[in-house]
Amino acid sequence: MGKGIWDLVKRGIVNLAAANVDHLAKAVRTRLKKIQYRPHLIDGCLAQSGLDIND
Repeated sequence: MGKGIWDLVKRGIVNLAAANVDHLAKAVRTRLKKIQYRPHLIDGCLAQSGLDIND
């Protein structure tokens, strides 16, 4: 099974020792922002999902 966006996020914060929920939320937002600027990652996730975005 291919990697989804959340798998990419988890991979980016796997070693994070969050002090609180706000710290964790900020780390997730930061990781999502980084993924946003790497369209090949998003394209790969969509391709693995089998979804057709052209409809």
